[in-house]
Amino acid sequence: MKFDIGIIGALEDEVSRIVSLLENKSEELISGIKFYTGSICSKNIVVAKCGVGKVFAALCAEAMIIKFAPALVVNTGVGGGLSRKLRTTDIAIADNVCQHDMDTSPLGDPKGMISGINKVFFACDRRAVSIISESALERGYNSLVGTVASGDRFISSRDDAELIAADFGAVACEMEGGAIAQVCFVNNTPFAIIRAISDNADEGASLSYSDFLPIAVENSVALTLDLIKKY
Repeated sequence: MKFDIGIIGALEDEVSRIVSLLENKSEELISGIKFYTGSICSKNIVVAKCGVGKVFAALCAEAMIIKFAPALVVNTGVGGGLSRKLRTTDIAIADNVCQHDMDTSPLGDPKGMISGINKVFFACDRRAVSIISESALERGYNSLVGTVASGDRFISSRDDAELIAADFGAVACEMEGGAIAQVCFVNNTPFAIIRAISDNADEGASLSYSDFLPIAVENSVALTLDLIKKY
């Protein structure tokens, strides 16, 4: 079977609604991760909850690509806002992704450079970016296209947030997209990253995250479903 789109979310809330909409649903366990397959809008879809962090995300993306070979991988979920143009529940749409915690700069490398690949930024699928942007506008969501920076840290310090924004020009931060992008790049698989803002990556991030997570997830899922319909 040819799969059109693969969807990865870190949390159950980020994928459960999409899983519930699958027609002719089946599931398969690979490397401890449940992969759900079925159809939405006559398109073959595979969905997985990867877990939090870059290692889980990479493990999930690699297994998904090897087993199901989707034409597009979409990482949907929530993240911290790094731009003053984004507030909670707004949407960050990645055109590039990087890993802010990858740092071999003492050896003379740029911050964020992935050794062996020698890349800092991974470009998202342009068609997907355009569709997500148009859907956000149609739904009345405030959105911003830009770099999303990933790292194995929940950012809850304004100083740290400002440093990531300055180093990478990032508009949002999270913990999975950069790893998924790297796996997609080495496997020649197009990808997209959608992040609804759950917090401002500052000292109030943990409280804001809890308060705004449900609405942020709802917005990111809505745009993911739009992408499935239109891609």
